[in-house]
Amino acid sequence: MIRVAVVGAAGYIGGELLRLLVSHPDVELAAATSRSLQGRQIDGVHPNLRSRTTLRFSAEDELDHYDAIFLATPHRETMARMTEFLGLARTVIDLSGDFRLASTAAYEDYYGTPHTAPDLIESFVTGLPELHREALRTADRISVPGCMASAGILALTPLAHAGLIRGEITVDARTGSSGSGAKAGSENLHAERSGALRVFAPTRHRHEAEISQATGLPVRMTATGVEAVRGVQLVSRAHLAPDVDERDIRSAYRAAYGDEPFVRVVAHRRGLHRFPDAKILSGSNFCDVGFALEAGSPQVTVISALDNLVKGGAGNAVQCLNVRYGLSERAGLEFTGLHPN
Repeated sequence: MIRVAVVGAAGYIGGELLRLLVSHPDVELAAATSRSLQGRQIDGVHPNLRSRTTLRFSAEDELDHYDAIFLATPHRETMARMTEFLGLARTVIDLSGDFRLASTAAYEDYYGTPHTAPDLIESFVTGLPELHREALRTADRISVPGCMASAGILALTPLAHAGLIRGEITVDARTGSSGSGAKAGSENLHAERSGALRVFAPTRHRHEAEISQATGLPVRMTATGVEAVRGVQLVSRAHLAPDVDERDIRSAYRAAYGDEPFVRVVAHRRGLHRFPDAKILSGSNFCDVGFALEAGSPQVTVISALDNLVKGGAGNAVQCLNVRYGLSERAGLEFTGLHPN
């Protein structure tokens, strides 16, 4: 059994980590920390875990040593404490944004503060198994991409790396309220959120830097909050290289994802569910990717969707753990999503 701990377990991502780990056949969930809730039973905060565990929240100074530790800790704080965290476990899986970008200049540009642990950045492997599986097999420092970044990277990277798209990519991202975390402010009150289609990042959302880093192409991203709890959907547009057609695009996705357990190509000619829809992915570790071409147009429209808390966060982290320890990638991640929900 792989002995693991979750730091920052009271939030939404922390709760999803707990949900997945308590059911994982090869994991012993040994500790879950919270600064304000230490001593309280986990199911008092995450009621979906009633009868699934008797674990209580512990203080961070009660942590000992583990095979793996998951960090559901805030940006900026994580990099300041990373040396401490590295001493607690053989494998550290970070879900903050602090080690996602390879460039300290880009980090300062998008996060508005200098990076305080630049010497550690190169030691982290991007936690996206579909693109970095071989490196993850031996990685003990893993940085999980952001939720909208994961959806965009999985949708666009196969086309970019195959030379099928070029120039600037525009991304229209929609996200549910859980993406703001459990301690979000007044903008996520029901009275403010219900019925709203609120553009909260018209330009320069942090995740555009991650998509650009992965694809090697410039990205311009707009992010909108929609009336949903879970889910991310991205509609991206890119210019096609000369003479690229639908067969080329399908072939690129088939080559990239034909054997992948958690990425599905959804681009059908008819039916209600022709393209990726985050609603049917709720609770699952799937990312669905689709595309559409218009006759005579030099552009491709790419649609991708996932559950921001699972494939966009905790599920992706558990999948990385599975790869790192030679387990089935599906272990603990078999939930298919619900329809209808």
